[in-house]
Amino acid sequence: MKKIITSLVAAAAIALPALSYPLKDNQFNTMHSLGCMLLRECTDGVFKVKSITSVSSEYPDIDYSIVADEFNSMLIALEQVGVGVFLADSKYFAVGQRGVYHTVGNNFFLNKEYMGSTAFLMQVMRHEGWHAAQDCMAGTIDNSLIAIIKPEDEVPVIWRVLAERTYSESVVPWEAEAGWAGRTEKMTMEALQVCASDTPMWKVYEPTPLTREYLVKEGYITK
Repeated sequence: MKKIITSLVAAAAIALPALSYPLKDNQFNTMHSLGCMLLRECTDGVFKVKSITSVSSEYPDIDYSIVADEFNSMLIALEQVGVGVFLADSKYFAVGQRGVYHTVGNNFFLNKEYMGSTAFLMQVMRHEGWHAAQDCMAGTIDNSLIAIIKPEDEVPVIWRVLAERTYSESVVPWEAEAGWAGRTEKMTMEALQVCASDTPMWKVYEPTPLTREYLVKEGYITK
């Protein structure tokens, strides 16, 4: 989820409060606890996901084999570009929040409360993974900016409408395509594999005019 977005790319930073650790009981499920987790100050109940087994071991009654290949492929690509994936206790998230990607730390976090469903797991993994791919599209994953990957007119209307109902107007273009990717098999996996390859994202995904302008200005694309 992105909080601050310009007309082209976002310094995808959540306004994080000053932290004092350990947190008090009334500070959980707030922006304070979310920030503490994102900054890796709060690590109790936060575990690095190394494969689908890291998730399935927490839910022994759920069969994750049907999603293992796509999940592990995304995880491998994310690892190659330096993005960590963590399964975290629900106490750190805002109420109802299933996952979050933090471009500054290049980590994303899955809310353990919801990952006992293969459908929710893959939806969140694809959605937040798409934000990591958007990070790549903005020149390099090492900055804190993100760029739209798909032209807005290619995003199915249903995902645009859902994004408009869920997010503030400023982030709708980024969230609409992430919502689409979150519910489309292998869409995020393929984007992340490009991100992890030696081929720049913008040579596979035609950048929008504003994104191209930015990439040229910053020297990522030479005329």
